Amino acid sequence: MYSSSATFRGAVQTGAALMGAALLLTGCSSDGDKDPDNPASATQQPKDKDPYWVNPDSNAAEQLQTYKDDSKKSDADLIKKIAEQPTGEWIVPETAQDQAREFTEAAEKADREAVLVLYNIPHRDCGQFSKGGAADGDAYRGFIDEVAKGIEDRPATVILEPDALLHVVDRCTPPEFHDERYELLKGAIDKLHALKNTKVYIDGGNAGSAGPDAFYEPLKRAGIDKADGFAVNVSNYYTTEESIEFGKQLSDKVGAKPFVIDTSRNGNGVWQSDEKDPWCNPPGRALGEVPTVDTADERVDAYLWIKRPGESDGECRGGPKAGEWWPEYALELAKNAK
Repeated sequence: MYSSSATFRGAVQTGAALMGAALLLTGCSSDGDKDPDNPASATQQPKDKDPYWVNPDSNAAEQLQTYKDDSKKSDADLIKKIAEQPTGEWIVPETAQDQAREFTEAAEKADREAVLVLYNIPHRDCGQFSKGGAADGDAYRGFIDEVAKGIEDRPATVILEPDALLHVVDRCTPPEFHDERYELLKGAIDKLHALKNTKVYIDGGNAGSAGPDAFYEPLKRAGIDKADGFAVNVSNYYTTEESIEFGKQLSDKVGAKPFVIDTSRNGNGVWQSDEKDPWCNPPGRALGEVPTVDTADERVDAYLWIKRPGESDGECRGGPKAGEWWPEYALELAKNAK
């Protein structure tokens, strides 16, 4: 487990309340846009720099409102740094079609694009903090079908299966499941990429995992040729500079495919520690670059907040269960942001 999956459990807990009463996120950007039909909706970031949708019902947005109600201005100012940014929406299998539809409809109405994270591969997370996933290959194919039906022709960026290839490369996932995993990922790319306005980025590891030489063949077997690109540093802490270097080396091996970088918590880089599971709720971390398509390299399509900042990596270092909202950790990430 490399912390990529920890957001999912929080999605299970919050997925049923997708479109509740919107919260006003003041001060997001003087150049941002509001939904003209819903003046209480979240302010969106300027579309030319950040075309992704800000969910007005996120955990961070609810926490912001709580701090405002309690007159905790300093905490509200900090948490607003998270609440005002678009983050990945981790789709729950039980309501996959409904969620995909509601997120993309809300994003389209705001003239923005939803970022969806699909995390349901069979034998997920090698039985660790976020174990589970689809019961078998047929169940997974059904899940992908439901997501596709929900998205339809609306704009979406899909991050496909964090850690799925990483756990093949490091053999955390038993070898007898590898061939099926490649087949399922390839089928998912085919199905989703066929949608009119959907972009698909398959997870491609991080700068601290096995090097590009170990990833390019798995990416090819998983169908990278038909994907729009790959994602790096999902839910991890490697700096943007390290991630660009890793991503470009990997891109060179897979036909110069572009990639996206998860910058949600990489502002201070990785935690240099010999403690067990240093990736799990490490102290002293910070928010990274805000989501944008204005990146430092032409092959980087976007910086994204795929992992939702402030949600726990698991029950370690005082944290709650994986994916649960942890306001104290969210405040630390925001306080340490440059």
